[in-house]
Amino acid sequence: MAEVINMPRLSDTMEEGTVASWLKKVGDSVSEGDILAEIETDKATMEFESFYEGTLLHIGIQEGETAKVDALLAIIGEEGEDISGLLDGSADSSAKKEDKAPAKEEQAEETETEEEESSEEESEDDAASGEAEIPEGVEVVKMPRLSDTMEEGTVASWLKKEGDKVSEGDILAEIETDKATMEFESFYSGTLLHIGIQEGESAKVDALLAILGPEGTDVSGVVANFKSGSADKKAAPKKEEKKEAAPKKEEKKEGSKPAKQEKPAESKATSSSDGRVFASPLAKKLAEEKGINLAQVKGSGDQGRIVKSDVENFVPSAGGGVQPFVATGEESYDEVTNSQMRKAIAKSLGKSKFTAPHYYLNVELDMENFMAFRVQYNQLPETKISFNDMMIKAVAIALKQHPQVNSQWFDDKMRLNHHVHMGVAVAVPDGLVVPVVQFANEKSLQQINAEVKELAGKARNKKLKPDEMQGSTFTISNLGMFGITQFTSIINQPNSAILSVGSIIEKPVVKNGQIVVGHTMTLSLACDHRTVDGATGAEFLQTLKKYVENPVLMLA
Repeated sequence: MAEVINMPRLSDTMEEGTVASWLKKVGDSVSEGDILAEIETDKATMEFESFYEGTLLHIGIQEGETAKVDALLAIIGEEGEDISGLLDGSADSSAKKEDKAPAKEEQAEETETEEEESSEEESEDDAASGEAEIPEGVEVVKMPRLSDTMEEGTVASWLKKEGDKVSEGDILAEIETDKATMEFESFYSGTLLHIGIQEGESAKVDALLAILGPEGTDVSGVVANFKSGSADKKAAPKKEEKKEAAPKKEEKKEGSKPAKQEKPAESKATSSSDGRVFASPLAKKLAEEKGINLAQVKGSGDQGRIVKSDVENFVPSAGGGVQPFVATGEESYDEVTNSQMRKAIAKSLGKSKFTAPHYYLNVELDMENFMAFRVQYNQLPETKISFNDMMIKAVAIALKQHPQVNSQWFDDKMRLNHHVHMGVAVAVPDGLVVPVVQFANEKSLQQINAEVKELAGKARNKKLKPDEMQGSTFTISNLGMFGITQFTSIINQPNSAILSVGSIIEKPVVKNGQIVVGHTMTLSLACDHRTVDGATGAEFLQTLKKYVENPVLMLA
């Protein structure tokens, strides 16, 4: 008897999941304990194993698609078993239409008076056949969801070109998400038949990224279906049954051929019609370092693409050509396309600022003991900690005593966390990322120092993994190294608060009734009033003040 498998709840907060990849395909034999798929939750991408044995008869959620917990994920049963009764109207319309096809033919033969009904059925069959135009052995690769918040991606560079052989595990492209630029590897082997998103172009998750298959296969119909918005699901059995309806499919393919032939001609120039310059990421970086305007550089790569050597050998013309960006008496500006990271920052911080009622608490701390403690601690062999490391440790210890500040707000609940996962804001060229130091209160100062250095390095090189940026319960933003004495930050939701750390300044202070030279630091705590009341935030700052002004207590 067939077994229905629903989208599992793989974390305590998971409400929906995304199928990152299927390790089995329809028709494969499945044993108990086999890994069926990799499922991306709100916290991590996890392997999901089968609890049943049999044949994989149906896949309800395709790779890259997202569905609620308990949605139909797959059906396992005996080979050839009829599962039409287990499928609802939205699960697999193609399977239903296969079962109904003979009945439709009989209906057409038995009665000629129901012309409207039969014409509707024929149009449905034609649509179904259009949905099944993926040739045998051809695999459609869609824009993957590479982070939990990713809605669209930008192709930074292709490592393969059309016509190249691709093996499973080969890196196809580098894709820029809202958090990092990540390598995307192929799960299939074959020839790269079509590239759907060019370098520098952005597209939504699940958009047509590439098509792989046997060399020489005509995939123009598949491309046309994606362009027209038609479904792209495989339906191999139905494809054989519908061979009779070939004329309509042929008309579709013939209509799409001119567009496909015109495409290469558009991309031969260094720049596209909308002003985008086609250049490799390395060439762009080198041009930026040298201050070279890529619009003036002639590309020698494929289809006029600018490569590293073109930038290295570029010599500005003495006269004529493109004018420099800046000229006396002329208005001048650069337009920079918003990166995926910049779009994500704008969206998440805009949402935080306009949905969470922010308020701010400021406190000035005496830093004399803090500074002296660091000097003494760094005298230990092979030890070097920063003020930021010490602040992370002090804040983490204080948060353990104030779970209300270490909380998270959700639409239907408030979570008081007893663990401290410290988000540390790191500035990168494209904006800001927040890697997370997990269980910060339990780690030594040296451990915090090493982990923050590693995470910050990964952030600047765009090598952070999604799970290294998830799960923060509180965030610290430190601009003291830039000489900023005081500032406020926007809360990193779903956290309830964020601490802004200014620089240590030398100033006159009053001690024991005398004006002396002292060192102080101003902290600003931004709180979400839905979870943290004013008195609660003030009590947390009092506890933090105790640890900062008496840092030896952090070692207790």
